[in-house]
Parts: sequence; structure tokens; C-alpha cells
Amino acid sequence: MFSNSARFRAGPRGHTEGSGYPLTTPKNRGTDDRWMPSVSFLFRSGFVLLLLAPWLSAQTAADGIEAFHRGRYAQARQILEKVVSVSPGAAAARTFLALSRAATGACDAARSDLDRQFADNATASLQRLAGIALVQCGLSQNRLADVWPVLDKLQKSFPGDADVLYEAARVHMKAWNDAVFQMYQKTPGSFRVNQLSGEIFETQARYQEAAAEYRKAIQKNPTALNLHFRLGRALLLQSHEPANLQQARQEFEAELALNPSDAVAEYEVGQILQTEQNPSLAAARFEKAVSLDPAFAEALVALAKTKSDARKYGEAIPLLERAVKLQPASESAHYSLMIAYRNAGRTEDAAREKTVFDKLNRLPEGEFTEFLKKLGDKAPKQ
Repeated sequence: MFSNSARFRAGPRGHTEGSGYPLTTPKNRGTDDRWMPSVSFLFRSGFVLLLLAPWLSAQTAADGIEAFHRGRYAQARQILEKVVSVSPGAAAARTFLALSRAATGACDAARSDLDRQFADNATASLQRLAGIALVQCGLSQNRLADVWPVLDKLQKSFPGDADVLYEAARVHMKAWNDAVFQMYQKTPGSFRVNQLSGEIFETQARYQEAAAEYRKAIQKNPTALNLHFRLGRALLLQSHEPANLQQARQEFEAELALNPSDAVAEYEVGQILQTEQNPSLAAARFEKAVSLDPAFAEALVALAKTKSDARKYGEAIPLLERAVKLQPASESAHYSLMIAYRNAGRTEDAAREKTVFDKLNRLPEGEFTEFLKKLGDKAPKQ
């Protein structure tokens, strides 16, 4: 009774139109009476999608990870959230989903996964990314207490990584800014505020203003260490006019009266005496600086130069050899040692030092290196 029905009219391949089932005639079913579902039925029922889910998830996860690496964090997050909802155990997808959430500001949702990946992930690159994301989240939420242990582990695991060092600089700058703000808010009349203002002026090469702030700090606390030294150095940086040299020396001597073990203040007095053409007194101050701090490379070089000027090369050379061991990248130390070797007749040693000096002299320094020099402080020891 259904033979003329359009709904069930047989198609060209023995299927009925509108049906998901093939016709099971004796001719096409062979000896098996069981019916087999068609491809269209499998797709409609989701069976094929279930079979292909791992493959499709892997492909989609790869797309999400690629989007993350291209900086398309919102797109990556959208893709990876779908992947993780289907395959919660996909480790790479979970890691990059946490990273994408952190990159789009959802740090609270990402933190637990980031913590887990940073602590346990055996893949160094993923552990590094998780750690950096944790640092960035901590900074954005002003949670420095959470950041320090992560940053410490990152720096130990990836000591030469530019991104890790950049994040370290940001964290320390944030801590500096917070401390400075609190200082100006809570202790505006303290000598430390004047001292800090002076140090900031120094970095800006505003030495006259720096000296004025150090003087204010000394008026408030005449016995505080390092204030006279800072004032003396600001005066030297401002000018080497005789009046400034005299005032600076007085400040360094005042620092030594408060702290007789200050090797750098002794060295600065020696430098002033040398500028004033008083080499014998200068040598005595350099000698004292070296006795106070045997690892003070600059003082070793300065003392060695006084020995070389007096043609005491046998005394100068050991001092300079110590200096280049302490500071292998010091152009001044290598140059002075080269001259001392040459004047002592040790031509092969002089040639070797010239090679080292020429290599150091060719190194590009750049604006940032010049900026660090203006700070007036030594680079951190490696």
C-alpha cells in the first residue's frame, strides 16, 4: 500500500528518500539479515563525531595554541575553552588555556592551572610560560608577596632568559615605586626623603639639585652614613674646578670620620689628591683603600699606576694582574697591565694584553650601558 508514496519512493541506489536506512533485500544483504546504518545516520546520531573527537580536538587545540603564539589571546581562549570542555585531560590545551586566560585578564580563573603547570610541568618551555604568566598576574593584581617566590624560581631555572629578566626588572621597579610612594606619604620630613631625592637627581645628571638635597639630609641627620660620600660624589660629577675638588674632599673626609673602614671614600680622596698633582699622598690613600678592601679592583689599578709612574713595574704588575682577575672586562685594568708589561720588557705578555684590550674596546656599549654608568653604581656581581 506504500508503493506509490513519494515519502518512501525508492532512490537510485536502493534507498528510500527521506529515510536513514538502506533497503535490505535478499540481493544486497547476502546471508546477513542485520541492517547496517547509513553514513548520514551516523553523522546525525553523532557517532562519527564521537569517533573523531580526539582527532578534531587535537586539530583545534593546535589552532588555539597557534593563535596564542600569534598574540591572538581572545581567539585562543575561545578555541581552547571548547577543546578543554570536550577533553579535560588535554594537558597542552589546559596549559595554553590558562595562559590565554591570564593574557586576557582572567587571572583568577587561570591561577590554579598556572600554579600546577609551573610546579609540575616537565616541559621547560611551558613551565617558563606559566611562571611568566603568574608574575604578570601578580603584578596586575598588586600581589607582590605571591610574585617573589615565582620570580626566584624562574631566575634560577632560566638565568639568562631576556623575558624572565624583563619581568624581574618590572617586579623590582614596582616594589621600588611602592616603597618610594610610602616613604613620601608616611615620612615626608625625614632625611631619607632628601637622600632619595638626591639619588634620583643624580640619575638625571642634575648634580646641583642632588647636592642641595644631600645637604638638607645632612642637616637633618649629620651622623648618617653615606650622606657625605654622596654629596662629595655629586660635587665631583658637577665639576672638577679646584673649589669643587676641595669641597668634595672635605665631604669624603667627613665620611671617613664617621666610617673609617669606607674603602671607596679613601679611593675618592686619592683620586682628588692625584688630580691636585700630589702623587705620594694619593698613593698612600690608594694603599689604604686596598688594605680595607683587597677585592677593590679600581683601587688596585689606581695604586698600580702610581707604581708605574715611579717605574716600579715589579710592584705594579702583580696589582694589575689581580685587578684583571677580579674584573676581566675592565678596559682600564688591561690597558694599564699592557703598558706595565711593555715598560718591563715583557713584550709577549704585552702583546697578549693588547689583544684582550682591543677586543674589549670594540664591544658596543649603547645607550643603556651609558645610562647605567650615569647611575654611578657598580654592576651586580655575576
